[in-house]
Amino acid sequence: MFVNRRKEMAFLNDLLTRERPGPAQLVLLYGRRRVGKTELLLHWAKNSGVDFTYWAAERESPNMQRNSLFARLLNVPEDSAPVHRSWSALWQAAANLLGEKRHILILDELPYAAESDPAMLSALQHAWDQYFQHSNLVIILCGSHVRVMETLLSRQSPLFGRMTAQWHLEPLPFSSLKEFFPKWNADERVAAYAIVGGIPAYLNWFNPNQSLVENIRNVVLAPGGMFLAEPAFLLYDEVRELKNYLAVLKAIGAGKHVLSEIGEHAFLPSTAVNAYLSTLQELRLVERRLPVTVRPGERSKSRSGRYHLSDPYFRFYFHFLAPFQDNPLMSSDQILERIQQNLRAFIGATAFEELCRLWTIEEGKAGNLPFIPSAVGSHWSRRVQVDVVAINWNDKQILLGECKWGLDKIDLQVARDLTGDKARLMLLDLPDMGQDWRVSFAIFGRQGFTTPACSEIQASGGLCVDLKELDKVLSRVN
Repeated sequence: MFVNRRKEMAFLNDLLTRERPGPAQLVLLYGRRRVGKTELLLHWAKNSGVDFTYWAAERESPNMQRNSLFARLLNVPEDSAPVHRSWSALWQAAANLLGEKRHILILDELPYAAESDPAMLSALQHAWDQYFQHSNLVIILCGSHVRVMETLLSRQSPLFGRMTAQWHLEPLPFSSLKEFFPKWNADERVAAYAIVGGIPAYLNWFNPNQSLVENIRNVVLAPGGMFLAEPAFLLYDEVRELKNYLAVLKAIGAGKHVLSEIGEHAFLPSTAVNAYLSTLQELRLVERRLPVTVRPGERSKSRSGRYHLSDPYFRFYFHFLAPFQDNPLMSSDQILERIQQNLRAFIGATAFEELCRLWTIEEGKAGNLPFIPSAVGSHWSRRVQVDVVAINWNDKQILLGECKWGLDKIDLQVARDLTGDKARLMLLDLPDMGQDWRVSFAIFGRQGFTTPACSEIQASGGLCVDLKELDKVLSRVN
């Protein structure tokens, strides 16, 4: 099922009409496994009106890789394709074969080929310089090993300076879930987003004709299913010392967000944890968050950072499933019961807050906030924690937002706590103790808010945002 990807399709279509640096293009497209790279490229190529060749490298010898690639170019069985003893010979033969024809060549899982024969990239560089950059060929280099793919852009790479474009493929936005689950209400879609995010493969594994709870029981918790094996599978190709990486991820999933706590929980020294966290950040599985109220020039040296799992399924897995993976006494029904008991709090602290911050970003862009923010995030300190914070440093304006994923409407006391104590303590954390800053407010409620609560917020020019409004604004995000 191909969903959305309008920006990505526009980017790829633009490659076919570019006149600079020439009709030939050498493009890097990469992203984590399951994010839909192959599906996107094949959908684009099939609908481009241009002849194309798709080849995915496998873990095999260089001779076998070259043989399978050239067989794809010829569109013949592998045992009918001529054998090339080097990548240089193959690329020269490919250049002779394709000539001046307009053609798309997709080289998928490129790291497997480069790992099998490091000369592959050097040979491609020479072929680009000698043949392809003056041709009508569009070459797409694709791969799931994020760190390896990003090194292709570095000065140490043979392909440095040759790329004409690049694209890091991100998960689908929240709005796309409507296409996967047209019968689900906004509550269920937010819950699904908290569990699997916008990863197309995971969304396709869910059954849209079953409820969310039924999907957790029948798909996520299914013995032998891919969901339970997924975290280790994703890490297996990327890292060594898999057990130590899993221990670090388990610690963060258990609510340990600072370096010392993570090391203590994972039974690892802080120096080792630092290295593991650095790799996990490169893989975009972990992120180091700072309060949005830390000034831009101070962010690199701030010690206020907390480590969080950035991948939604990793958050769900390491919070709910990993603690029981090695416990044969825990049945699926018992795990499901624990999930149901704690899922509401989990959604509120993860996906709902993130979607509220995204709503704030979008409304800021649209000019629908009291000011145009220069940054949106959250704030925490020893004094106070605020779920949503939008800030404009130049104009000394700040918006404070409270998010509630509860079963009841936000009441007057919550609104008064926000406009009273939280605002006062928040200002104390700002430079100059918040003097001359203008403060506005927003409340985000799954079930909405009482009339007195909303009146309290609106009295200071604030905003009251229920789930229907949140869903409407985020439906614009593609």
